[in-house]
Amino acid sequence: MTSPTQAPEQARAYEPHPYIGGRNAALRALTAWRTERPGAPRVVILTGSPGTGCSRLLTGFLMLCDPEYRKGLDLDAFDPATVPVDLPAPAVPSVAGLTAAQILWLLADHFGLSATRTADIFPELGQLPPSGRPVTIVVPDVDRAGPVRGTGEPAHVVRDVLKPLAAVESIRLLADVPREFAVELAEVLPPGTAQIIDLDAPEWADPEGLVLQTEALLNPRFGAPELPFTTEPDARRALAEGIARHAGAGAGSRLTVHLAVQSILMHPEGFDPADASQLPGSVREVLDLHAQRLGTHPRTLRQILAPLALAEGDGLPVQLLTPLASAVAERDMSEDLARGMLVIAPFIRLTERAGDGIPEDERTLLGLQHPGIGEAVREGIPDVPGAQARIAMELLESVPQQDWAKAGGYVRDHLAGHTLEAGLLPRLLTDPSLFAHAEPVRLRAAVEAVPPDQLDAPARTYLRTAPLLTRAQAPGVLRAALLETAFVEDGLPEYAAVLRRTVPELPWHTLWSVPVAGVGAVTIGKLPPSAAASDSAGEAPAKQGPRKSAPLAVAVSAVPQGTPGSRPLMADDAQAPAVLVQDLATGSVIDADPAQIQRPSDDERATGPLAFSRGADYVRVWRRGEQKGDEKIVTALISATPFTGTDLSPDGILLVATESGMKALQIRPAEPGTTAARSSAPAPQAAEPEPVQAPEPEPEAAPAPQAPGPDAHPTA
Repeated sequence: MTSPTQAPEQARAYEPHPYIGGRNAALRALTAWRTERPGAPRVVILTGSPGTGCSRLLTGFLMLCDPEYRKGLDLDAFDPATVPVDLPAPAVPSVAGLTAAQILWLLADHFGLSATRTADIFPELGQLPPSGRPVTIVVPDVDRAGPVRGTGEPAHVVRDVLKPLAAVESIRLLADVPREFAVELAEVLPPGTAQIIDLDAPEWADPEGLVLQTEALLNPRFGAPELPFTTEPDARRALAEGIARHAGAGAGSRLTVHLAVQSILMHPEGFDPADASQLPGSVREVLDLHAQRLGTHPRTLRQILAPLALAEGDGLPVQLLTPLASAVAERDMSEDLARGMLVIAPFIRLTERAGDGIPEDERTLLGLQHPGIGEAVREGIPDVPGAQARIAMELLESVPQQDWAKAGGYVRDHLAGHTLEAGLLPRLLTDPSLFAHAEPVRLRAAVEAVPPDQLDAPARTYLRTAPLLTRAQAPGVLRAALLETAFVEDGLPEYAAVLRRTVPELPWHTLWSVPVAGVGAVTIGKLPPSAAASDSAGEAPAKQGPRKSAPLAVAVSAVPQGTPGSRPLMADDAQAPAVLVQDLATGSVIDADPAQIQRPSDDERATGPLAFSRGADYVRVWRRGEQKGDEKIVTALISATPFTGTDLSPDGILLVATESGMKALQIRPAEPGTTAARSSAPAPQAAEPEPVQAPEPEPEAAPAPQAPGPDAHPTA
């Protein structure tokens, strides 16, 4: 790791960068990296405390790296050592809110890689580019990674993305990371490979640039109101120097001066530029001084901002602020909010969202201007887990009749984040309806952050199924259907029943699922009445009496010899498969002679209301139309592992198998006039029953097309 160095004194004055307003020492180091100057490091790690200006510096530097944006800048007026040569723009994945795996797939998509596992991405990147130039990647805002704040995703990004990227010798990497990870990232590389630029360190300080930034914020030319200390140049300069001096050049200085100026300009009444005691030295002091100047107790201001500091995602729907502030403060905050909205104005931002799927009361989001404000507010909360617990209870009480289908989007998708930080998430993970309705990427991230020994069986089922939900970007009803099947597979039928009751539009009901290793092809057939009666008589309770004279629909599968309940096809060949016969409606094993089983005729299959098509890991069920081309997709079943066999009964029971087991699903809604498998009308009888041989494996089709985006890729 090279030691940071100051640039030499310049012989002439250059114009500052119009967006950054300084930071020339850091810009010179970044430019040396970008232009691959002799001795420049291959990896640069940018860091600093929240509010020090890392994001602003990186944004300004990327302006100089973008060929189109450069055209609008007077590059000749800048210090030449701060202007990189004109090269193709680097790859800049937007990591805010994403998991480490999603970031990797963004890179794979950007470079057009053919990788199907995350582990394959790094070797393929190492083979780029064909032009011979190094691959340049800039990763900003690692501190904002992760769909849920409490999951520690920045650490995963550093260890699972940045370290492997930095180890690829053909990659030039620039990353903006939290300070606690900067040395960890650099120390794994050979000496001279990496350089840390810590903007809080004295060698990278830029006190004059801070004064220029403050003076620009006070200047009416850039939007400041006309006041005595903004319109008169000397007064403006003196105030800028005073604000910058009190903020210092290190931790949080850029955010401190920005908020101090915002506070002064929004509420200039009572501000005396000559009174140094009104100038803050930190973000915390900005909050306190602002509240005092406006006649509000600093504690009240922090209580109003607390829900925003504890919020997940992009912010709170504005109507949630009052109840959540009251929950955190443990008192009614309605009057304080009514009087205090102007008080909090310098620290908040409003986001207006549009879209047909966004309810009217969730279109306006309220958030903090900068994460550093949230950090300052959170530091003043004596019991953050307790505050999060009260927020979680308030959000839970807002769910109408505890029906998650009617819950607000913020409550449905972010409650898990609040309960995670409160230490209450395992208690929440017993409601299958929440599993189905919550956004799966966020819920999965929260559940994965809980120690496995604290998870009950329903949560373990969700965690097992979550990769399939996120990979497929499944909508709510399909998520519920896949979870219904997963609960049946895991022996939790009561949870599957809840989903059938709360999501009546499920496209299927899972009849049964059994784990059987090595299942091959499957087919559906029927046992004639005499065979069905004799073969299953031993299983039927005596009080039920003899069975009705109707064929019994059965599932027939090819399994390894020795599978309980199976019959070998060739007893003298230990390698030959065996045949397992099961009741199609219940999954019960039947000791039946395969030669007695009849397959559906071609006419039955061709005239049934439903048909299916199969790929490697999906099965589509579609309803036949009156004419060719009128077919309509009913549903699609997807699997985390390839299917080994599939069949569909004339009355809509889908039988599928993987190498680990098989299951039967009743496709819904059924065509009018059809009934359950056990009571199917007998098929036309042939002169002799058609014996069932070991089912032939179906040809593999190409995988179903996945929706674009990082979640569409399989995980490693």
